[in-house]
Amino acid sequence: MQKLNNRYTVTAALPYANGPLHIGHIAGAYLPSDIFVRYLKLRNKDVVYICGSDEHGAAITIRAKKEGITPNEIIDKYHELNKNTFKKLGINFDMYHRTSAENHHKLSQEFFLKLYENGEFVEKESEQYYDEDFKQFLADRYITGKCPKCGNDGAYGDQCEKCGSSLNPTDLINPISTLSGKTPELKTTKHWFLPLDKYQEWMEKWLIEGKKGKWKPNVYGQCSSWLKEGLRPRAMTRDLDWGVDVPLKGAEGKKLYVWLDAPIGYISSTQQWAEENGTDWEKYWKKQENPEDNSTLIHFIGKDNIVFHCIIFPVILHAHGDYILPENVPANEFLNLEGDKLSTSRNWAVWLHEYVEEFPGKEDVLRYALAATLPETKDNEFTWKDFQTRNNSELVGIFGNFINRAVVLTHKYYDGKVPARNELFDYDQEVIDELKSFPDVIEEKITNYKFREALSAMMEFARLGNKYLAETEPWKLQKENHERVKTIMNIALQIAANLSIVCEPFLPFTAEKLRKMLNIEAFAWDLAGSIDLLEANHTIKKAELLFEKIEDEVVEKQVQKLENTKKENKMTDKDIEVAPIKDEIKFDDFMKMDMRVGTVVKAEKIKKSNKLLKLTIDTGLDTRTILSGIAKHFTPEEVEGKQVTVLVNLAPRPMMGEVSEGMVLMAEDAEGNLQFVQPGNNVNPGSTIS
Repeated sequence: MQKLNNRYTVTAALPYANGPLHIGHIAGAYLPSDIFVRYLKLRNKDVVYICGSDEHGAAITIRAKKEGITPNEIIDKYHELNKNTFKKLGINFDMYHRTSAENHHKLSQEFFLKLYENGEFVEKESEQYYDEDFKQFLADRYITGKCPKCGNDGAYGDQCEKCGSSLNPTDLINPISTLSGKTPELKTTKHWFLPLDKYQEWMEKWLIEGKKGKWKPNVYGQCSSWLKEGLRPRAMTRDLDWGVDVPLKGAEGKKLYVWLDAPIGYISSTQQWAEENGTDWEKYWKKQENPEDNSTLIHFIGKDNIVFHCIIFPVILHAHGDYILPENVPANEFLNLEGDKLSTSRNWAVWLHEYVEEFPGKEDVLRYALAATLPETKDNEFTWKDFQTRNNSELVGIFGNFINRAVVLTHKYYDGKVPARNELFDYDQEVIDELKSFPDVIEEKITNYKFREALSAMMEFARLGNKYLAETEPWKLQKENHERVKTIMNIALQIAANLSIVCEPFLPFTAEKLRKMLNIEAFAWDLAGSIDLLEANHTIKKAELLFEKIEDEVVEKQVQKLENTKKENKMTDKDIEVAPIKDEIKFDDFMKMDMRVGTVVKAEKIKKSNKLLKLTIDTGLDTRTILSGIAKHFTPEEVEGKQVTVLVNLAPRPMMGEVSEGMVLMAEDAEGNLQFVQPGNNVNPGSTIS
């Protein structure tokens, strides 16, 4: 178990205020951070929990242009919607601020000037993409193209969301302006660059050496890969008409780069909270005279923000000199939905504001289902069937069933008064010993950011109570040994009271209901494991159902909603993202390619590769081996026997100890889904394609 410090600054990634929240956002940063903070507060730690709307990203202006309104109208709408949605789901930030606030602009400019005065920036002219039709330089998110790292055709000018690589717009292959749909031209403009390469050695010591074995492997691995490629200077200003003004003469029309101003939003949000609560914000962010008094800074984010929070922002804080650095950045991977990637553009999502309207009183059910499927080290998936099963089998069948039995029997036998314990049997002592161990197990998992395992341990605690009542059967003993039943019911009620503590981080609404039922105030975490939380003769209130079954038709309606979305996407061409056209080729170049139909005779996995399948293909000319990067999309069994299109005259290429003799042609959509390019009916292997 990690040693806890006394003060914590916990941040959750600032969501763009350009649209509503969906379950992927919650699973990425907000639910894990809320679980962690609730636990810390139960431990009576000094914690400030910070979030807010990121209102300066290019995504805001893109959405505003699409809707024909101003950026202010966009951010006002979605800031309030998202703020209220968080609150309804029990995610209680101490401050949910906004980067359009006056104090944020002021602090961001102060940060910039401090770095500028310290000589941290390199002022230089560079070539940036310019859209001639719209007469403007293009922000990173106004440019898409092919990722140079993974080949994704839908990468943005600042990042590839498929492989997570951080990019500069000029890194993209075949760049396209999202405004005009045309290839932008390069024009010279002046910007201020932060020389990240200057901090390569420091970053390797602080992160590579200092965080090894402490940070999650998915986070540490992505950072290590980025540092191996070598840090490069990055412009901290942009040519934009929306954002924080660059506070320098001669910088008219320039705004601060969103990845400079957005993380500072955590600090300006803390400032605002401190002002409203009459406290000092600096003790949560700045280095203290005694290092032991420093706050512990934890960033909760999704995988697409790892580089910015683990490398760029720490460099900015270090270069400033007055600020603490993040102790940990427990980023999560992506959550998929019903077998497909979540996509806001395709409306393939479970929108949270819709959920709280359609499932009133079931906020904790969603929290539970998402906590059980958090993509902590790899992508995971949410399905409505799993949601239903977890509610009916676990929340209703185990947790709710135990509490209901304990409370109902107490009222039936003792008019709602907690009976005193009598003699303990061996089984009673075993249960008490196990009861005492659970809080430590849950605590160890939470403090190591293993929230799925912590949730599982919490449910095992409830299962302990359910099993105890089922095996002791007090309803059968009441007539013949009522003194024995008093002991059983006392222990059962002590388990229930303990559950009101340990379920709080995961199920806050349930914890509140349970406390009201048991007629108790909230206990501190330190009391979890006690068998004397409820005194003899303490009066509890009558039972109320904590959870109720979710019927098939309820989840079928949600699945059908998604199916309708899928049909609409197929019918509406304008909603389908299409990769930009590649560079023009000559007819003679095309005629050099020899494409034929082949049949996959055998397919097998490649050792040490989770991407490649080894295909043995009958091309009609011969039987050859081709290695294809489709293992994440198809199993060997799904591929064998398929007819495929093969580029047979591609030069052989050594790969993973094998030689690949050609290429299997695939169709890939904007979401990265693959399909084989096949003839409509079976034809003889070797049939040419022309």
